[in-house]
Amino acid sequence: MSKQATEMLKGVLEGIVLAILSERPAYGYEITARLRDQGFADIAEGTVYALLVRVEQRDLVDVEKVPSEKGPPRKVYTLNTRGRDQLGEFWRNWSFLAERIEHLHEGEK
Repeated sequence: MSKQATEMLKGVLEGIVLAILSERPAYGYEITARLRDQGFADIAEGTVYALLVRVEQRDLVDVEKVPSEKGPPRKVYTLNTRGRDQLGEFWRNWSFLAERIEHLHEGEK
């Protein structure tokens, strides 16, 4: 991934993670795996875990510790009402920006 693409991704990663959690609850490694399945192969687990700490601190998710067969309990993140509101705002902003960028792109042709 290019440096420019990496910087752009940083700006929208929270929205992407909230969108993943809107489908179903998940723990950190599972979120990272789902990102990779969606083509975001260069995202480090540490980046996802740091983001999860931030969304938890901002009360966008509910967290439940679930026993794990392979070690300490896992933190399972569930999108809550505030998180759903934030995701709605993300999609509104995304639509606005995507329309403007596409308009600029079409103007270049």
